Amino acid sequence: MTEMVYGTGTSRQIEPILSKWLHTVDRWGVFCVCALFLIGLLLGLAASPPLAAKNGHEPFHYVSKQVLFGSIAIFTMLIMSALSKDSVRRISVVLFFAFFVLLAGLPLWGTDFGKGATRWYSFGFGSFQPSEFLKPFFIVVVAWLVSSSQKINGPPGKAIALLFTVLVVAFLVLQPDFGQAVLVLFGWGVIYFVAGAPFILLLSTAGLVVIAGVFLYTTSEHFARRIDNFLISEVDPTTQIGYASNAIREGGFFGVGVGEGTVKWQLPDAHTDFIIAVAAEEYGLFLVLLIIALYVTFTIRSLHRLSKKKDPFVRLAGVGLTSIIAMQAMINLGVAVRLLPAKGMTLPFVSNGGSSLIASGIAVGMLLVFTKARPQGEIRDLLVTKRTLK
Repeated sequence: MTEMVYGTGTSRQIEPILSKWLHTVDRWGVFCVCALFLIGLLLGLAASPPLAAKNGHEPFHYVSKQVLFGSIAIFTMLIMSALSKDSVRRISVVLFFAFFVLLAGLPLWGTDFGKGATRWYSFGFGSFQPSEFLKPFFIVVVAWLVSSSQKINGPPGKAIALLFTVLVVAFLVLQPDFGQAVLVLFGWGVIYFVAGAPFILLLSTAGLVVIAGVFLYTTSEHFARRIDNFLISEVDPTTQIGYASNAIREGGFFGVGVGEGTVKWQLPDAHTDFIIAVAAEEYGLFLVLLIIALYVTFTIRSLHRLSKKKDPFVRLAGVGLTSIIAMQAMINLGVAVRLLPAKGMTLPFVSNGGSSLIASGIAVGMLLVFTKARPQGEIRDLLVTKRTLK
């Protein structure tokens, strides 16, 4: 009688959708992202209270914000992963231009929060960083332009993509935000490389980057100071790198114990840029290796699934997104152990920060769309079809 009155249409529609999503999405990728977020919350419980006390907040004020923004990021990731590749492309084109306008407006209306780089818009109750949101949409737009240029009578997509890249990098350097500029250039370079760009073009680009670095070193005090601090043989123990390096050494294999670390009291960015130092000091090498293993698993799984795709746009966009996520993690970890100059870059899904968390959720959500298992959407399906026709 109940079925006669209310019907059973809803259950018949919802169940196949959820089942299809679970069977097509990269479940290992979702697991790695969720595990990194939970580790980030664990580290936030240790790293955030000192900063909260310094700023007059409740002890777990920043942890609560991380839970809020992280939940939004995971929810956004899941919603994005349910879209089609065409929907992702259309959304990316619109939002790329929207965030590009916001990026261009930073010199006029942005704020630096006393950090020497105008990267944020502040609204009193909160702030956000346009460059974090711009990156994933930029990658998808560049991949679409490059893949379109490979078609017969296609548009000059490579030239347009290069123009967009130059403009984005120029506005990032003006902030200055050299870390994000490097990521944007790296994402563009990976897409061009996978698309079959001439080696001489990539070599020329690398040469131009070196020349630009020399120019910035001689004209930008901010850039020169970071390079000089990286090149000196003796590290000042009272600097951020000095505190982080000492914390990593003190942690050893098993750490000094939960809550026993001191670096969180010494570093103002212990909950963001140097969160890995907190992990190494309190939990030791074991947790650091686990974090690295999760990033490596996520990257390899994504690239493996993308290697089977026959759609050029899907391959290029997916590889670009995977590359910038992996490279951002590598830069953050490299800075902490003094393999790279300080860049002020967060560890995706682990560091505290609303813009970084939500933007990472968007990037992974789009990547999950491109790595979905699709019927007749893989190279092997194309080969089977050709054999059948023969």
